[in-house]
Amino acid sequence: MSKRVFFIFVTVLFGSVVTAQQYKDVISSYPSYKPESIVSGTLTAIGSDTLNNLMTFWAEGFQKFHPGVKIEIEGKGSSTAPPALIEGTAQLGPMSRKMKRSEIDKFEKVFGYKPTAVKVALDGLAIYVNMENPLDSLSIPEVDAIFSKTRYCGYPNDISSWSDIESIKGWSSRRISLYGRNSASGTYAFFKKVALCKGDFKDQVKEQPGSSSVVQSVVADKFSIGYSGIGYKTSGVKVLALAREKGGKPYTVSYDNVVSGKYPLGRFLYIYINDPPTKQVDKMIKEFFRFIFSKEGQSLVVQAGYLPIPFKVAVRELGKIK
Repeated sequence: MSKRVFFIFVTVLFGSVVTAQQYKDVISSYPSYKPESIVSGTLTAIGSDTLNNLMTFWAEGFQKFHPGVKIEIEGKGSSTAPPALIEGTAQLGPMSRKMKRSEIDKFEKVFGYKPTAVKVALDGLAIYVNMENPLDSLSIPEVDAIFSKTRYCGYPNDISSWSDIESIKGWSSRRISLYGRNSASGTYAFFKKVALCKGDFKDQVKEQPGSSSVVQSVVADKFSIGYSGIGYKTSGVKVLALAREKGGKPYTVSYDNVVSGKYPLGRFLYIYINDPPTKQVDKMIKEFFRFIFSKEGQSLVVQAGYLPIPFKVAVRELGKIK
């Protein structure tokens, strides 16, 4: 499948949760992309599945300005990014979480300096249920009681069937089918840390190889629930509003709620690079980030279903790349 056909395919299949018009003020603060120089060569990105579609969007857009650039993208999970950067098999390491201390230490042991983390977009990690489910919201302690066997977030009882949830007590006594990511995923690690309060997943969670697989499983299973990036929303699922505490006010996945921190599962998405402090980064890499932090680049963030980052954050992040 050609990149252009794939680009159209993911746009039709996954759609966009929001329109660029909703983010007009944010995106209009960005400059239009104008190359400092025309570059050519090969860029390889290995890492996050969550960022897979967005990286493809950026690659397509960047190549319109730099037709001599070939961008290869492999998204099998955030944990594959650090070793790829260390071994030199990738120049770009997309990650849906921050690198762990152990991953940074391994990198620093080889190179003598830390990898550079660049925030490139915002995501609201979403809790999905089937469209037929009457549930509209959950609290983080309830999410923990559904997915975790440890319940470190403090909910008093295990939630294993839909009748265990107070707000839809009369809907169904069917057991809840659980879908999530595998342990190589940054989304898995982020969800475990924040939504499970560092607890352990239930053995019944069906681990999926990709973000889209989670959502498609929820579409196919009326009595299921799953978690995945907001960029993978389809018409067959419902995204739940989330409250930090039981009885607290639930917030939807919106730009304002993610930026303000009101939505409990908001996060930055990253691209890590190997940027030696004693010399300038490769021109092709710098141009790619200049494209990401442009009006065109952040419009593609929205088209992919994610959230643009505030311009002042973009200025700081681009300033990291010398």
